[in-house]
Amino acid sequence: MDQMLERLAGNEYYCFLDGFFGYFQIPIDPLDQEKTTFTCPYGTFAYRRMPFGLCNAPGTFQRCMVAIFHDMIEKTMEVFMDDFSVFGDSFSSCLSHLDKMLQRCEDTNLVLNWEKCHFMVKEGIVLGHKISKSGIEVDKAKVDVIAKLPHPTTVKGIRSFLGHAGFYRRFIQDFSKIARPMTHLLEKETPFIFSKECIEAFETLKMKLTQAPILVAPDWDLPFEIMCDASDFAGGLWGSPRQDKNKHFQPNTYASKTMTESQAHYITRKKNYLLGVSFREIPPYLVLSKV
Repeated sequence: MDQMLERLAGNEYYCFLDGFFGYFQIPIDPLDQEKTTFTCPYGTFAYRRMPFGLCNAPGTFQRCMVAIFHDMIEKTMEVFMDDFSVFGDSFSSCLSHLDKMLQRCEDTNLVLNWEKCHFMVKEGIVLGHKISKSGIEVDKAKVDVIAKLPHPTTVKGIRSFLGHAGFYRRFIQDFSKIARPMTHLLEKETPFIFSKECIEAFETLKMKLTQAPILVAPDWDLPFEIMCDASDFAGGLWGSPRQDKNKHFQPNTYASKTMTESQAHYITRKKNYLLGVSFREIPPYLVLSKV
């Protein structure tokens, strides 16, 4: 998902299109239709088109979309299930890419829902992130929902909050370090006491989400700067392409990891290695995508 967002960000124009009854556009082989059999008061029936609920339906549908647009994905468009994003660095190029994509839909009888399509826009929401020429931002609507959440009162509530906030952890520097008081409550045989430290961590994460920076898309023509740090219980790093000779940096991503009990006893160099920071063996930006 991160790689897809990074390829989309930084373009001038976008077209966002949506498939019409996506799954039901995939026919099921007659020999396999009996595998979808279900019963009701009126008899026994089977699907002729791929329904929702099958364990392999998402993977099958995604493979079908990749097969249709195999020569366009990662170059002029991106596909996630039945959501199609066409992009271009100018109006004419985006229009040309859109024309090729729509022609491919006609050739393969792929139907789109015109009510949910947006053409030639400067920004849009993709997979819970706002993308534009400026870079990648958090979706304000989702952040507002998180910001209004009350303090968790149960372990399940903490898991829920960390799950929602963790979706945007690449925007928050030292996420694991900040969330440490709350993640400590998730450990076995730990009494649930939502202390002052937990409240401060809870409020800090919400504040940082509302003030999350705009992450720039990677520019492969520029060198990358990576800053890493490790403490007794967590490690983190952030990376940025160098923009000018004055060493002005704009973050590209943040990454952090909570150490296990055994990893906490490692020396600092080995803790950094756990984050994937091995400059002699692995290209730095590949590490950032992997962490």
